[in-house]
Order: sequence, then C-alpha cells, then structure tokens
Amino acid sequence: MPTHAFILIRNASNSSQLTTDLLKGNFSDFRDLKETKIELFSSRVIAHFIEEEERHDQKIVTQGTQQSLQSMSSGERKKALLRYLLKSRPEVIILINPLDNLDPQSQQELKKTLHRLSDTVRCIQVGSRGADAFTFISEYYQYTEGTLKKYADKEALRSPKNMVNPTEINRIPPPIQPYLPEGKTLVQMEGISVSFNDKPVVKEVSWTIQQGEFWQLKGPNGSGKSTLLNMITGDSHKGYGQNLTIFGRKKGSGESVWELKEAIGYFSPAMMDRFKGYHTLIHMVISGLYDSVGLYHTPSDVETTLAAKWLRLLQLEGKRNAYFNTLSEGEKRLIMIARAMIKHPPLLILDEPTVGLDDNSAAFFVALINAYASQSTSAVVFVSHREEPGLQPDFIYELMVTAQGAEGKFCAT
Repeated sequence: MPTHAFILIRNASNSSQLTTDLLKGNFSDFRDLKETKIELFSSRVIAHFIEEEERHDQKIVTQGTQQSLQSMSSGERKKALLRYLLKSRPEVIILINPLDNLDPQSQQELKKTLHRLSDTVRCIQVGSRGADAFTFISEYYQYTEGTLKKYADKEALRSPKNMVNPTEINRIPPPIQPYLPEGKTLVQMEGISVSFNDKPVVKEVSWTIQQGEFWQLKGPNGSGKSTLLNMITGDSHKGYGQNLTIFGRKKGSGESVWELKEAIGYFSPAMMDRFKGYHTLIHMVISGLYDSVGLYHTPSDVETTLAAKWLRLLQLEGKRNAYFNTLSEGEKRLIMIARAMIKHPPLLILDEPTVGLDDNSAAFFVALINAYASQSTSAVVFVSHREEPGLQPDFIYELMVTAQGAEGKFCAT
C-alpha cells in the first residue's frame, strides 16, 4: 500500500514553488517522485482548463458531455477533474487544498473516493488547515521557506499563537468619504426563480438586505448562491424581468452596471487571476477606491495614507512596495479583501474569502470582518462552506435544494 503524506502550508508559503520542488524530487523524503507518473489536482488546474474552454471553445475535462467546466459548481468541477486525471492512471496525485469550496456532502464524497484510491495511488495532500488531513494519511510535514520539516503525527501540526488577538482589531480605517445610498433597503428580492437550460436553480426566493446588516449566505454546491450574487452585481442577465430591486432601482429600469459595481465591494478568490501585472501592494489597495485592475494615476497623499493604514492592519506594511504577484496565495487574499473594504461600499460581498488561508490568517480575517461589520455602515454578505469559529453574522440566509430548484429560508445565528 502506498505511503501517503500531508504537507501543511502557512499563509506566507509559496505553494507553486512547493509543487515544483515536489515534481522535481528536490526533497529527500520525496526524491522518488521524479521517476513516477504524477497528476496535479488544484483550483489552478481547473482555472487553466476553463481558460482553454473559453479560448478554443473546446471541452477537455468534460469531453463527451453536454456540460462545460465553466457551467459547473465547485464540487462538480472537482469531481470532473478527478475523473479526468484518473484516466491517465497516475501513480501519484498531488492535491492542493482539495476540500476548499466544497460543501460538507461534497467533501465527504471526495474523501470516500480518495480513500478507495489510496490502496493503489499515492496521495500527497497539501493544505492550509491541519484538520483537513485525510484519515489514511500516515506522514506529516510542514513547509516553511523552502524547507520541509517532518512531524511525528497530526497533533504535532498544531497552529502557533494567532497572528493577532481579535481584541486588538479595535479600529477599522474609516473611508475618505462616506458612500451612503438612497434609502436603507439595498437589495430586495421577491419570488425570484431562475433556470438554466430548463434546469431549475432557485425557486421563488425572497430576500431583503438592509444597510448595515451582516448576512451569512449558506447552501450546498449548485444551490444557486453564485446565481443570486451575480444578479446583484449585474454579472447575470437573469435578474431582468424579475421582482428585483437594487439600491432603490428595479432591475431593467435603465440602471448602469458600472453604477452598481461602484456601490459594491466584491471579493472572490477567482478575482486574483485578473491581477497579473506589476502592481505594488500600496497601489493594489488604493485601486479599490477606483474599482480598477491596478492603479493608473498618481495617488493623493490622503489615499496613500489610508492604504498604508490597511497594510499596517494586515501586518504587511513592510511589503508596501513589493509586487502583488510575488506574494503567497494567502497574502494575496488579504490584500484583495482590503481592496474590497477600503472605501466602505454600501454592499460588501465576500465569496469564500477564507479559502487558502491557514488557521491563523482565517482567525484574523474573522476578527477583521466582525470588526468591519460592527464599525461600518456597509451591509456585508459572507459566503462560505467552512464554518469559521467566531464569525458573528446578524442573520443567516440558507438555500435548500429541491427538485424544483433551491428554496431560501432564514436561520437563527
């Protein structure tokens, strides 16, 4: 039976370099990998195949089926990728944060599939959370600054003291100028129903978001969470003809998509792929004031001072002139979240914001969003499959899947 390993990465770890070193057999405990057939299972691989679909209008992972990778939920994409990779009969699979973006049921299904494979295929799991290690893992490592340290067991991978005590986040940098919408009701949905290719996704969903409220949006993969969010941000045409009002204007009444986006702060891990240029951290944060991909004018002293306060809060002020594309994945997420928050938009949407963050950084972020929600006039919508300890939403809206489409319900916090 193959020997399986778990490698814990921290927020500052360079997972791309780790993967490269594993593939080249640069670590003594994994030198034999250089002579084996290896497949890589990661969100970045999925993004690559989606880009190939868009560029060449050719399905690769889902060849022979009616559905494209782009149209699938996160869980469906990971299942499809695993099926595709196994066709090549690999000896080793390197899995980068494989449980991220998956609801509890999809996590269990993936775990069962990999457990069955573990008899014949060697699994090397790379993860930000030690608790995610598969039960069949027998060797444990931590990757730090290009080196691997082996531990006796899973318990030895306990996180060190948190980066920041939540009580120390006592002041969120205020906006340069408050951005207050007309009226207290920001989003109002009444009886919203959506289908794709005659497949019902959501059924008669009614949901109202008021100024200053802190919501957690929950639901399994494929339940329509992204559909609702895209209707709010203007990235989906499914809102037209529906009883949907955003910032006091009914959808389809002549509103500008760019006016909507100006009033919405948004973060999703997928956004990071858009920022491939040489942008310094200070400019990345300032760009959130202009909703631009990078900064293309000289910032004012007031803007620079505000961005520096956010970097200080994130403990990244020492890297203010470093380029965004040199950061670790976890550090990039923190910068993108600050970029979404900096102007205190009327509505802040955080879609799977803790994906890729280690335990310390996730605890810090939860403290940050709790403080932001209590000190800002922004309404906050937090979307995550992972139950983050300490999160303090005012309300929970949960989508429950039925054969006729997902239905929404309010849940107690």
